[in-house]
Amino acid sequence: MKIFMDGKLVDERNAKISVFDHGLLYGDGVFEGIRAYNGRVFKLKEHIDRLFYSAKAILLDIPMSPAHLMKATLATLRANRLRDAYVRLVVTRGVGNLGLNPRSCRKPTVFIIAGKIQIYPPELYARGMDIVTVPTVRNLHSAVNPAIKSLNYLNNILAKIEANNAGVEEAVMLNADGYVAECTADNLFIVRKGSLLTPPLSAGALHGITRGTVMELAAKQDMEVLEPNITRYDLFNADECFLTGTGAEIMPVIKIDGRIIGQGKPGAVTRRLTEAFRNLVNNSGEPIYK
Repeated sequence: MKIFMDGKLVDERNAKISVFDHGLLYGDGVFEGIRAYNGRVFKLKEHIDRLFYSAKAILLDIPMSPAHLMKATLATLRANRLRDAYVRLVVTRGVGNLGLNPRSCRKPTVFIIAGKIQIYPPELYARGMDIVTVPTVRNLHSAVNPAIKSLNYLNNILAKIEANNAGVEEAVMLNADGYVAECTADNLFIVRKGSLLTPPLSAGALHGITRGTVMELAAKQDMEVLEPNITRYDLFNADECFLTGTGAEIMPVIKIDGRIIGQGKPGAVTRRLTEAFRNLVNNSGEPIYK
């Protein structure tokens, strides 16, 4: 495997990060997960834009322009001869001393990994997933703002551990006010009386690229798309529920906290949006090979 490291492609065995890198020591950095389908990178510009928004929020100067990062992403995919892939693009604060002050870090580290990913078992996409609500709440906007896609994912990891302990793959995270924010790695949608609902960004939901895509697809199908505050009661009484994410794509949910959702199987709206999403990602995006 070839890894892009600070401006050049290197073999996997030579892709090394210093133990003094603040991305490792303190989770000080930002990242993006990006997908390629059928020889095209889906929503590449949108992912790069979000990376720069996250970096600006933590005063991290990325040492490459958006255009150069896009070219580097495509070059990494070509170097690994990939057409369908998952890309992880990471920018850390860089090497510094053992103190947490970022002023000791003179140059950010940039690396890009292109490979394969399977977030959930394939059979769950046909059957649907059970999820639970967990005690760990989403970060406050006044703390580490949930809009920042940072390397500090411990909040999500703690919730994932609670999901593991409950014997399920994913968990619903509430915010400090008790409203649904998102899941540990995915945005959440419900269908109610023909309308599509998802938590607002103000509730702690990430500005998901797949989230936005699904909302656009639903609008094209003349569905009403709403972003109200959502409670667990709303989840339990939904007609359908599904999760979205770059890695997960669209995952049906059939049970939440022991309550069967709808008919206990992937619903018609979920199936329809999944088909539309599949058609879109396989026929759009930035070409890898020109």
